[in-house]
Amino acid sequence: QVQLVESGGGLVQPGGSLRLSCAFSGSLFSTYKMGWYRQAPGKQREFVASITPTSVTNYADSVKGRFTISRDNAKKTVYLQMNSLKPEDTAVYYCNRGPLLPQWDWGQGTQVTVSS
Repeated sequence: QVQLVESGGGLVQPGGSLRLSCAFSGSLFSTYKMGWYRQAPGKQREFVASITPTSVTNYADSVKGRFTISRDNAKKTVYLQMNSLKPEDTAVYYCNRGPLLPQWDWGQGTQVTVSS
């Protein structure tokens, strides 16, 4: 049974930075393509970034050049470094398997609020 726990969110001013973490409990973490997603109020959950087992990355156009996804297989953790944050980045952020793959149960997410 896979469990995902996201953390690291908070309130930040426009232009600021945050680093999110996603702790994976279960086995075979290193074999999974992982992804970050976000859901803003009143909107559907959307893809943000993904990373393959060999650390090939992919990003949504809206975050390309500002966000960086990484993983530490020894710690079974996926990270999302977010720089140059904008108000439109405000959302609850979740991790799960990469897009177009069967998803595990979603965690509680971590709230990111970008506001002055």
